[in-house]
Amino acid sequence: MLAKVLSGAVIGINGYVVEVEVDISHGLPSFSTVGLPETTVRESKERVKSAINNSGYHFPSDRITVNLAPADVKKSGTSFDLPIAVGILAATGLIAKEKCNGYMFTGELSLNGLVRPVKGVLPMAISARDSGLKGIFLPAENAPEACVVNDIKVLPIRYLSDIVEFFNGNKNIIPFQKKGNIEQVESDWEIDLSDVKGQENAKRALEIAVAGAHNMLMIGPPGSGKTMLAKRIPTIMPPMSFEEALETTKIYSVMGFVPKDGLIKRRPFRSPHHTISDVGMVGGGHPPRPGEISLANNGVLFLDELPEFRRNVLEVLRQPLEDRIVTITRAGVTVQYPARFMLVAAMNPCPCGHFGDKTHQCTCSMGQIQRYRAKISGPLLDRIDLHVEVASVSYKELSDTQNVPESKQVLERVLRAREIQKNRFKDFRINTNSEMESSHIKRFCKLDQQGRALIKDAVENLGISARAYTRILKIARTIADLEGKDNIIVDHIAEAIQFRILDRKLFF
Repeated sequence: MLAKVLSGAVIGINGYVVEVEVDISHGLPSFSTVGLPETTVRESKERVKSAINNSGYHFPSDRITVNLAPADVKKSGTSFDLPIAVGILAATGLIAKEKCNGYMFTGELSLNGLVRPVKGVLPMAISARDSGLKGIFLPAENAPEACVVNDIKVLPIRYLSDIVEFFNGNKNIIPFQKKGNIEQVESDWEIDLSDVKGQENAKRALEIAVAGAHNMLMIGPPGSGKTMLAKRIPTIMPPMSFEEALETTKIYSVMGFVPKDGLIKRRPFRSPHHTISDVGMVGGGHPPRPGEISLANNGVLFLDELPEFRRNVLEVLRQPLEDRIVTITRAGVTVQYPARFMLVAAMNPCPCGHFGDKTHQCTCSMGQIQRYRAKISGPLLDRIDLHVEVASVSYKELSDTQNVPESKQVLERVLRAREIQKNRFKDFRINTNSEMESSHIKRFCKLDQQGRALIKDAVENLGISARAYTRILKIARTIADLEGKDNIIVDHIAEAIQFRILDRKLFF
């Protein structure tokens, strides 16, 4: 007795269809699973057996062989419980085999037959649709997530018996319906840039950084508002498109972090603790899973107390910052995760935090300050476009009740600048100024004589690297876009240089 049903699995953030073949033959009672199953998949036999028996059906006391095809790809997770159980019931004749054709099954089984939610349902649903399947049977808790995918029936179930009764014509399973316009992304926030008192220079830097998707480092004493500023960056970022939301949700689906409505509608803001490992940051493990830089995809990765992160953790950021993708290679598998994030970091100017502060005396020696800042490598600093000094806020600024720019006003200027960049790069495979390569800079960042003279003085006197030179040009291009200017003028260059304070020898 042979039965075949379809299930799904995930490699990286992409799903693929798995054919679950169940063969029941005469012989000593046994249950073996082949097709490179991990431990969680091999353990499914115990859950499946109890679930079938406790659902009121007969579990065959014969030799059962389950094959998961393609057999040369490792399978992990508990999502194969339901398709294996359905395959056994179909092989014993309790379910007509042909009725299972055209459907995907996924879900974890409890010992009493309850179907529990699993990870990675969104990529599986996409693979089911792309394979031309009619529908997908899945846990009711996962239905909102799968419903994001168009052109496929989402059939939520709570117990194994629901499927048996459905195929035998004794029960109707109503396909899950979307609630409202699921493709409408959210743009309302409970926080606002106007909450931050003072720090006009830092707010200006935030606006430039978001307008051009530049990475940013804030340097200032404790309590100056660095974290408060960082948390409000998503409020001035353009709302996510549906395609961006879908890509980000796929990453969260693999991790099991999908919200109840099934779609990530706001740009992520990830703020890992400085004790994080390099695997936790970039991704990895067995099987490979996304790290913080992929969870921040299409959003913000905020690293507070940057020098407190281990050196190896910070160095793994260098390649993703350039390539905007993470490649993880393990024995027998290579996966890629998107990493299009905006890096925002914060640090104190010294170990005690008060170097250069007018209200507190610094207790650190110059050697301690140098060692503290040396924890951040030069190549990593070169990949951060803006270095911004965030000074302490005075009482006058804190008590000021005058109206200050709100996130909505800043967002309008950002959107105009992004539209300019979109039109500029419509014939190229980039979207923002931060992504420009040498050929783009040569074409779109032409300087007049005054601008060339100013940046020449900066290179010779500040000793900035070639990469820092290109960063200044990119920032100047963004400043010009915010002002709606076609050409970069000397004022734009001057302001861009001001946001490279770590290139100034006197700052140390």
